[in-house]
Amino acid sequence: MPANTTKKTSAKKETAKKSSAKASQAEEIMAADSVEVDKLGPKVKKIRLEMGLTQNEVAKALHVTPGFICNVENNRTAMSLRVLIYYAKLTGRTLDSIIGLVSSDYEKTALDNEITAEISKFSDEEKAKLLKTLKIWS
Repeated sequence: MPANTTKKTSAKKETAKKSSAKASQAEEIMAADSVEVDKLGPKVKKIRLEMGLTQNEVAKALHVTPGFICNVENNRTAMSLRVLIYYAKLTGRTLDSIIGLVSSDYEKTALDNEITAEISKFSDEEKAKLLKTLKIWS
């Protein structure tokens, strides 16, 4: 076999190995996350109930069916990112806070982001008061 063909074959094998390794890594990530994703439905339901909303009200606001909301809450289907964004807006939460409720690995980051988002709404005077309060606590 010519040297050029051997190099091409070798390069193809190397590319195939890398693709296979990436696929395995992606499968591991998906498998690890699947347990966490199973928590989304009950969290969505808990948030809805805390807000005092019915499945019909949520469905109407998100332009989906009540059956879809029921299926999400019972982990029979998942919300698309678009619907999840609308749900976060509807409930006055950030995506970070919702995902933080689902993924324990992300909980700390989500909490930090939620605090930062709330503080950004404060006036400079309110921020100064908050800072003084925090210094008293520490």
